[in-house]
Amino acid sequence: MINLHARTVVFDIDGTLCFDGRTIDRRILAAIDACERAGHRLVFASARPVRDLLPVLDGAFPAATLIGGNGSLVSVDGRVRARAAFDAAGFAALMDAVGHHGASYLADGPWDYAYTGPEDHPIRGRVDQGRLARRVDLAELPEVVKFLAVGASDPVALAEAGRGLGLTVNHHLDEAIIDFAPGSTTKWEALTSMGITEYIAFGNDINDFDLLRNAERAVRVGSHPGLDGVATITVPADPEAVAAEISLLAEAARTTAGTAGH
Repeated sequence: MINLHARTVVFDIDGTLCFDGRTIDRRILAAIDACERAGHRLVFASARPVRDLLPVLDGAFPAATLIGGNGSLVSVDGRVRARAAFDAAGFAALMDAVGHHGASYLADGPWDYAYTGPEDHPIRGRVDQGRLARRVDLAELPEVVKFLAVGASDPVALAEAGRGLGLTVNHHLDEAIIDFAPGSTTKWEALTSMGITEYIAFGNDINDFDLLRNAERAVRVGSHPGLDGVATITVPADPEAVAAEISLLAEAARTTAGTAGH
């Protein structure tokens, strides 16, 4: 039995809870539900904007806090707000670099989005699955809170250009995607801005590094080598294994509550 002080559980989505880009296995949903009923506060923290988190959760856990865009968006009690956006000069410089390296892009505003990449790119299938937003020209977005570059001629150079502009950059080599966020925006930074400093975290990718590094219990799903030094425990990227690990938290909470009652 594990003994934990934190009563907030933070879950990444893709590759952690969702393995097909669209749904969460019923065993995982049941385990999370048990966690919530045992008294844990739920937070879902994703690279997806809040708009694209909603179809995956499909109405489950309406009381949960949502962090989208790797920390640039939050939703509390169903109200979505932008926490961070690219400043005009920095974004113009980024777009110059994107053009120089021949990349196309997905740019997210607080709700709507602009996309110039190929329609058959894997990222396209995860954008606005619920048909909740509009696809618009970049100039129509009131602000840009998240930016993905795809198909760059030199992805490493483009990533370095973004870092040189002071942006948070995550380079997803498996999908040939470069993920840019404004300034030092991360999931962990968004979490702490809401006063949440004690928590348990589940994640699978390099954009979960700070989130896992600062967690009381850090669960790595899968085997990303970049998380070697921050994971408390590693579980396979398999719904049954993930559900079992989440269930341990519910059992621990119930045991603690039962002990306190005597």
